[in-house]
Amino acid sequence: MLSYHTSSAATLAEIKEVEHHIHNVERWLELASAPSGETHRADRIGTGAGVFIIDAGNNDWSAWLQVFGSSDTPVDTGMTIFDAHRILIKTAERQNTENILQIACGEDADAALTTFDYTEFGFLVPANARSTPVEVKFDRQAVGTKVWVRAKVPGQNTGSISFFLGLHEYEV
Repeated sequence: MLSYHTSSAATLAEIKEVEHHIHNVERWLELASAPSGETHRADRIGTGAGVFIIDAGNNDWSAWLQVFGSSDTPVDTGMTIFDAHRILIKTAERQNTENILQIACGEDADAALTTFDYTEFGFLVPANARSTPVEVKFDRQAVGTKVWVRAKVPGQNTGSISFFLGLHEYEV
């Protein structure tokens, strides 16, 4: 049974963690200017080749696109964990239509599906909409963890989506 002090300490630690998540710096990444296998896939926004681009399959999931390689985190020296925090959709071929993204973390994206190391969300991009970051809910990952994205646009054959990915890092 937890004592009052243990329970209070645990509650205080949780409050501190939530506070740090809300008041943390954010780093944004884009396609690397010189990608290297599964090691280097992303550069800091403004220093790389621009947006990541993915294209949905024929009423099916696209192939996985690796967005973070094993050497892309930490972005800031000394950080030991990160979470994919927000995604900025710049363009979507299928506007006013449901678009779905899955983001997986791990050595292999398909394996991440079986271990539930992924998140997914749908979104609509209205015509002439202004880009706004979308919150991503994801477990924290050890730096060096690979990150993958795939897309689906139900009922459509193709559906390209361009985006930047933002993250939080921590020194736990």
